[in-house]
Amino acid sequence: MKKLLAFIFLVSSLAQAQHTINGTITNALETDWVILYKVEGARQQFVQNSTIKKDTIVIDAKKQAIGTFQFQLPETSKAGFYRVTYRTTNPSFVDFIYNKEDVSFTFHPDYPEQSVTFSKSNENIIYKNYLTEISKAQQKLDSLQITAIKNPSLDLKTDYKTAFNKINTIQNKYLKNSNGMYVQPFIKATLRANPSEIKTTAKDYMSNMTSTFFDNMDFTNKTLINSSFLVDRITDYIFYINYSENKEVQQKLYKESIKTVLSKVENLPFKKDIIEFLVAQFENTKNLELIDFLFKNYYEKLPEEFQNKEYLKEKKALFATEIGRTAPDFSWKENGKNLKLSTLNDAENYVLVFWSSGCSHCLKEIPLLHKFMQDKTGAKVVAFSLERNDSGWKNMKTTLPNWHHILGLNKWDNKIARTYNIISTPTYFILDKDKKIIAKPEELKDLEEYFLKKDK
Repeated sequence: MKKLLAFIFLVSSLAQAQHTINGTITNALETDWVILYKVEGARQQFVQNSTIKKDTIVIDAKKQAIGTFQFQLPETSKAGFYRVTYRTTNPSFVDFIYNKEDVSFTFHPDYPEQSVTFSKSNENIIYKNYLTEISKAQQKLDSLQITAIKNPSLDLKTDYKTAFNKINTIQNKYLKNSNGMYVQPFIKATLRANPSEIKTTAKDYMSNMTSTFFDNMDFTNKTLINSSFLVDRITDYIFYINYSENKEVQQKLYKESIKTVLSKVENLPFKKDIIEFLVAQFENTKNLELIDFLFKNYYEKLPEEFQNKEYLKEKKALFATEIGRTAPDFSWKENGKNLKLSTLNDAENYVLVFWSSGCSHCLKEIPLLHKFMQDKTGAKVVAFSLERNDSGWKNMKTTLPNWHHILGLNKWDNKIARTYNIISTPTYFILDKDKKIIAKPEELKDLEEYFLKKDK
């Protein structure tokens, strides 16, 4: 009997020593998997994965497919922001707070942030209710502000003051209700630093917004750091608040906003993560100027122990051959002379092509390239052949006169090929007379189109 009671007590203790995360997806998904991460600033740590169980329910006499999933978190799980990811395309995740309590929520997979509702979890329910109320009040204040800018003759000061006070009333209510809760720092940080008096010009309004954007955000608060909150606000500030349609002005705004953001981040691991996050954002748009700016002015100025040298090396190598870069230099011997790519001066444009005599596709395409380039008097081909030995290359190059020919031994392990990130042949680069990369045609037809447009 004692053993049975002990066993029942053990089972009961285990049941209480974990918390359940339940999710319901209100529309059918093409996938049946879901992954749980813990969000830590600009990073996310894998926690566990589960499957989506699909079923149908009847609503208003119509069948609707739904999906449900569940995770069990042990009592030792850390409080923080967690993320459920359910597909690889955006939008594809729901963020929620976990703080030693069961969490249940429902959402539509195509607009999760707008549709998510929580049926269990005091932390998430109070935060969701707060966001709903404060957003509605903020929209009222913003609409008055926009109206005042469009119609400066209107006297909206009293209405603005009423809306302003409404926001502060909501804020104070939720700060009181969340006292001692994990969510309170987020409620403090969410409030916008609205001007106490209405602005009558767009310039004054935007100036106030940019100068006060981070006023209520504590960049030393570890709860905020170990969530997606600050990263999301940094993204808004750099990529949306500071915006211009003029490309040159936009580049300046990027640099100024980055300077503002990184001046506020004192936590060095977090600063490192933010820099790497921003590099990834600018990598998506191939903004090499901003990537160089981040590396030179911030990443390389971090203390040595916080720099990832391998990451820095890989990224610099990755961007070395992007459009806008000067092509990495190399030298070779041709007809008894020592030549270098950087000092060639026999053309206005150069086609640098990496190929191989052992590549069947090259054997078909390279002669076509030679034929196409014959009447391009302002351009010269620099043919870099990746080979195991020189036998096939020697025979082939004699059929391609008037080109610069370079033999690159060790094939894929060739140092120059690795510098140019060559993973297939043929690979094309078009250079200007200063050897700056101005185009990277994927195929021969793309190269031909480039020159045909140029000749028009």
